[in-house]
Amino acid sequence: MLGAILVGGESRRMGSDKALVSIQGRPMITWVADALAGLDSVIGVGRDATVAGVHCVPDARRDVRGPLAGLLTALEMGPVVLVAVDQPFLRPDTVARLAGLGDPGEAVVPIDGARQVTCARYPAEWLPEVAAEVETGGSIQSLLDRLPFRAVEPGEWRSWGEDGRSWFSVDTPEALAEGVARFL
Repeated sequence: MLGAILVGGESRRMGSDKALVSIQGRPMITWVADALAGLDSVIGVGRDATVAGVHCVPDARRDVRGPLAGLLTALEMGPVVLVAVDQPFLRPDTVARLAGLGDPGEAVVPIDGARQVTCARYPAEWLPEVAAEVETGGSIQSLLDRLPFRAVEPGEWRSWGEDGRSWFSVDTPEALAEGVARFL
């Protein structure tokens, strides 16, 4: 299973490249990559070059923006655990649980008030559906509105020792300070 880090965003709210934002002396992307290291391989999607030692590939559809473009790119390589670069508090155990849950042909998506689509597992079998969703200008959320998936409710993910840190989004300097105070 592939670990794919979404690194194609513009980082407007952060004010600098989120992948390179330092947390305790390490770039944010390395925090995510380290949490995904138990998978078969780890890449960044959405860029042309290596970032902080993480090999990256450009989105397959450069005319499409957002996580759906990254998911399309990653699924062309096989089943994937997809994570946003701004989720540096991702737990390796949560990654392992997501990768191992349910039927290999279904998506596995944590629920924490909303579907956590950028910390989820997606099957390679979804590639045609994702490609069609790209064509219609949809999103991962709209894809999940019509395709069955394995929801991981709070009671279940809390039983793993997860406290929501794995999908805590660091998209502003204030969120970074809050995340460091809460999780490190």
